Amino acid sequence: MFVLIGWALSMACIFGVFIAHGGNIGVILHALPFEMITIFGAATGAFLANNQMKVVKATAAGLGSCFKGSKYSKARYMELLALMYDILQKARKEGLMSIEKDVEDPHNSPLFQKYATVGNDHHVTEFITDYLRMMVSGNLNAHEIESLMDSEIETHHQEEHAAVAALQRLAGGLPAFGIVAAVLGVVNTMGSVGQPPAVLGGMIGSALVGTFLGILLAYGFAEPLAGLLEQKVEDAGKEFQCIKTTLLASMQGYAPQVAIEFGRKVLFSGDRPSFTELEGHVKKK
Repeated sequence: MFVLIGWALSMACIFGVFIAHGGNIGVILHALPFEMITIFGAATGAFLANNQMKVVKATAAGLGSCFKGSKYSKARYMELLALMYDILQKARKEGLMSIEKDVEDPHNSPLFQKYATVGNDHHVTEFITDYLRMMVSGNLNAHEIESLMDSEIETHHQEEHAAVAALQRLAGGLPAFGIVAAVLGVVNTMGSVGQPPAVLGGMIGSALVGTFLGILLAYGFAEPLAGLLEQKVEDAGKEFQCIKTTLLASMQGYAPQVAIEFGRKVLFSGDRPSFTELEGHVKKK
């Protein structure tokens, strides 16, 4: 919603001031289809040539998520930490082997299904169960598991950030494609040098629309989307950091209620539940 509001505000200010100053919007509207096809077509072709198909797909999926609200909220983190508490509490009371069935089949586990918001998230459950499985096996110490977690989180971050980098490169190239469109317009104008001044003026104005559109698309559309997508990537990474910190605290011998407090502390302040909120939610569940 805020993406659309931001775009609407930008367009209203840009074109509203142009019209208020006596600008002829008809020149822009006349040139718009041709310049858009030139710039957008060239940018799309360059984007496809510059990225692997997996990055293209990730970018398309990321653009879709930009128009949706963030799923990483205080309520989601309370569900996640309550799930971690239940798992660790069961392991503490009944032994690590008691959670083996939950780890092997989380989709049919009462523990995971009790918290459907995170229990049905494939990436979250896979991350949790992979390291719980290592804890159950007992072959790795806390430092070795932490190193593996850091490697996996870094890999996930690189994969997700590839779409951000692709959008940023696209934003950087759009002004240049606008110049290309403008130069073609000037070439076309020079070929009609015998026309009346009014006609030549309109052709030059249409050519300059290309430069204007390239800059507008870059800094009004592509760059803001890249920035928003980067923020969403950071939110996703923070969830894995929370799980990592909680599990490592448990491996170091801390009680479940203390371990989830370790995990709570790494969350962003705007999404972090208070100690009282988390304690009340865990007791309620």
